[in-house]
Amino acid sequence: MSNEAFKAALSRLAAGVVLVTAQEPPLDPDDPLAPAGEDVGMTATAFVSVSLDPPLVLVSLREGSRMDDLLDEQPHWAVSVLTESQRHIAGRFAMKGRISDRLLFEDIPYVRGRASGAPLVGGALATLECRTEQRVAAGDHTLVIGRVLTAELPSAEGGPLMYFRGRYRQLG
Repeated sequence: MSNEAFKAALSRLAAGVVLVTAQEPPLDPDDPLAPAGEDVGMTATAFVSVSLDPPLVLVSLREGSRMDDLLDEQPHWAVSVLTESQRHIAGRFAMKGRISDRLLFEDIPYVRGRASGAPLVGGALATLECRTEQRVAAGDHTLVIGRVLTAELPSAEGGPLMYFRGRYRQLG
């Protein structure tokens, strides 16, 4: 089987789109005047609920990506379930080869999560804050299983942003 055939087959599976976020630890945790770490974000479609008791979710990260490296050292992270009107956010954080996320967050309304310190996107359908429970190597990805610490529904407006056949889509 070719990589192209595999990708084409799985592109037929519709997936919800989320923004995974985390805050880097301070550059020098012992110095209160040291600059805080940067916020990091990543668009993901490989995100699923794993368990109700305890509440667990799973996100798949490309091995060696900035988010994979960060979540290897930072156990707290967050997820914002994006609405169909937040396609621009998904596209922005899906860009490859970007140098800094600071500018990507600049004009996006967000609040900082109480449990994770990570940005939670304003107007998202749902937000979750998580603590990593387990990391599993899986081919060229890392599966990160997180215990959900908080779950909120900041917006009931609009439908979910979906990803299908290589493009962002809306339901209906």
